[in-house]
Amino acid sequence: MYKKILIPLDNSPTDTKILEHIRPLAKMTKAKLVLVHVAEGFAARLQDELNLADSEEMTGDQAYLDAVRDALARDGFSVKGVLLQGKEPVDGILAVAEQEECDLIAMSTHGHGFIKDVILGSVADTLRHRTGIPILMIRASLK
Repeated sequence: MYKKILIPLDNSPTDTKILEHIRPLAKMTKAKLVLVHVAEGFAARLQDELNLADSEEMTGDQAYLDAVRDALARDGFSVKGVLLQGKEPVDGILAVAEQEECDLIAMSTHGHGFIKDVILGSVADTLRHRTGIPILMIRASLK
């Protein structure tokens, strides 16, 4: 069924929810996992243009991504972590999904209301309009 599942992580408690749901699916299908985090801070967005060193945020993001990847690998999953910077989250996620030939995107949503999504934007909503790859969305909270 699924051979490679891309999981966008945002380094928040919502990540736990999607990982809980994806573990049994990935185990059942023997799918490889691709974890993606897009660093969005000032240094991350302008790192290449201004030749900046990794910021504390980026170093922390990489450490988080490595820890999640290592935990999944210890549990027997084939997993890769990708930290992106300088990209809009949706563009980065879609680029990795295409490059890695992922056949499912699995992600948590924050469960914002309509007004908050309009103001903040919604990665999940934009993704679903811009890709033909199936997307599994798990609502992380009912707040």
